Amino acid sequence: MMNFVVKTLANAGALGVAIWLLQDITLTGESTGKKVLTLILVALVFGLVNFLVKPVVQLFTLPLFVLTLGLFTLVVNALMLLLTSWLADKLDLSFHVEGFWTAVLGGLIISVVSWALNVVLPDRD
Repeated sequence: MMNFVVKTLANAGALGVAIWLLQDITLTGESTGKKVLTLILVALVFGLVNFLVKPVVQLFTLPLFVLTLGLFTLVVNALMLLLTSWLADKLDLSFHVEGFWTAVLGGLIISVVSWALNVVLPDRD
């Protein structure tokens, strides 16, 4: 359970950095508390998308991963971020990613930051 909380907080931090760095990834809210709650909920949705959908997409696009020597990972990460944005809209969360190339850059930022946070944060169950 502790590992799930740590990974969710790492995702929330990584999403926060991407929102801070890229003007086309937006998170709106009336107060800071609402923004933080929305960010945590979006991190949960992002974690579920990465847990449930990403492995299936990676399996179906395995030849593209081999052909591009893994660079297709950037495209898959962008698609997962766009799917998270779409689901957040359906769940009435105020998170939005504008455009594919923003999602590619956002996915890259999120990957690097979440990797760094997972290295620093404890990893126990």
